[in-house]
Amino acid sequence: MRTLDGKVALVTGGARGIGRAVCEAMADAGAKVAVADLREDDAAETAQAIGGLPVEMNVMDFDALSDNAQQVENALGGIDILVNNAGIFNMASIDRITPEDYRRQYDVNVGGTIFACQAVIPFMKKRGGGAIINFSSQAGRRGEPNITLYCSTKAAIISITQSLALELATDNIRVNAIAPGVIDTPMWDVVDAQFSQYENKPRGQKKREVGEAVPLGRMGDPRDIADPCVFLASDASRYITAQTLNVDGGNWMS
Repeated sequence: MRTLDGKVALVTGGARGIGRAVCEAMADAGAKVAVADLREDDAAETAQAIGGLPVEMNVMDFDALSDNAQQVENALGGIDILVNNAGIFNMASIDRITPEDYRRQYDVNVGGTIFACQAVIPFMKKRGGGAIINFSSQAGRRGEPNITLYCSTKAAIISITQSLALELATDNIRVNAIAPGVIDTPMWDVVDAQFSQYENKPRGQKKREVGEAVPLGRMGDPRDIADPCVFLASDASRYITAQTLNVDGGNWMS
């Protein structure tokens, strides 16, 4: 069902994992897709696979984001959809958090979202509206030990989503978020390795445990996140804004 025909989507962190699945799903739904990622070669490979546009983007380079958005408009004719998927995770107990780690996680996860929105919103206004989908996490719904920075950045995304949705409602720009649960991507292998150090578990055990603990009985697949993302970008969700959708197999109920 081609629900995004005629639309142009910009997906940050679009080269791998959930981001790639979102790019594929949006292309399947008829959108022209700009695959934005720090990994230039991976972005090019994903873009080639879906007939999209590769964009080398560092979401920490706030000053360059407007130029990135202009590149997308020049190549694809505008921007209707922004998916703020780029994000990083690092685990640290309070005694091990460093100013450098604090700045990096907040610059990528929070600053990257805010300033990507700032860069793209003028292009959406020119099109008469649009849809922004930000990525929070189940970690943004609750605290978790040794993950203070990541949890707090993802909680901030929920608040940013609500505030921007109210600010942009009169411009016909809807802003929503997705809070994924545990999704089987290369990033979770990194997460599992960090948990193995803090919880003294063999590699792979934490990943297995969190999958078994999900009420639906498994870790999510990236496409489990991508399909709701298409829904929030489409006219099927035209009366939905300021919401954070839990896509986590039942881990969090709200």
